[in-house]
Amino acid sequence: MAKMQRNTVLVVLSFFAIYFIWGSTYLWNKIAVTELPAFMLAGIRFVTAGSLIFIISKILGFSLKITKQQFKNTFIAGFLFLTFGNGVVVWALKYVDSGFAALEVSAQPLVVLLMMRILQGKKIQPMSIIGVILGITGIFLLVSQKEVIAQEGAILGMVLIFICMLSWSYGSLFVGKAVLPKNFFVNTGYQMLTSGLSLLVISTLFGENWTSPVTWSPKVLWSMLLLVAFGSIITFTAFNYLLRIVSPEKVATSTYINPIVAMILGWYFLNETITVQSVMASVVLLTGVYFINTKKSLTILSRFSGKRIPKKISDQELPH
Repeated sequence: MAKMQRNTVLVVLSFFAIYFIWGSTYLWNKIAVTELPAFMLAGIRFVTAGSLIFIISKILGFSLKITKQQFKNTFIAGFLFLTFGNGVVVWALKYVDSGFAALEVSAQPLVVLLMMRILQGKKIQPMSIIGVILGITGIFLLVSQKEVIAQEGAILGMVLIFICMLSWSYGSLFVGKAVLPKNFFVNTGYQMLTSGLSLLVISTLFGENWTSPVTWSPKVLWSMLLLVAFGSIITFTAFNYLLRIVSPEKVATSTYINPIVAMILGWYFLNETITVQSVMASVVLLTGVYFINTKKSLTILSRFSGKRIPKKISDQELPH
């Protein structure tokens, strides 16, 4: 594990995955959910990904044995991140554009910061307070658009995504302290498999109409393959890895890039409209996210260089 912490290349590649690959998952989910029930879609995605991770782990000689406490924590983390945090977002994509959803989720660092204050009593720095004000302003600009609110189910979609943000943010804090399998690949596999099975149970309880993959259109099949291979196995493993060596709000900075990637892809492939107000909202919101994280940027550099950082800066870092 210590070697992983010093592996600069692995850290950089992991950030690339959560920045750019994750941004494209909004497009793939949006394409798939137009034909498939949301919880069935998410359940099949994660059960498949989790099973493949276990198979790859056995081939690589990784032990799949974990303690009861580790299993309990992987189940909780999987529920917060995937069963609820992702499954409900996929459901919400039935009502809102993929770019809009990604932009709303970009407020996650703001939610993480406020949770740190409420749940852990962490002091909010002056620059972060400016970020909170800008973030709230950006969210207001985003959700107050008449052309967006007028769409059927749009308000429901917005509320669902916000609740999912709460789940993801709390999950980030939980994973930072929880006892989990030391192997990040195995850890991801347990979270994927348990959450995928939970989603399939939820799908059954909701009475979703399951369909065979042989009946899916080519674009849905490709979307599912990309979601499993890149959006699940590669990216979520990178996400879990980073959460253990980088503080939660650092990982949440992926929301700088995700909405931009999602909006561009949604506009290009799905003809989603990018309004002037959405652009304004993104600028204000992402500027707020920058202010929230700007004074903590040196902590990442310190991990790469191995140098100690001033006490006044390190004190602002989240607990692992």
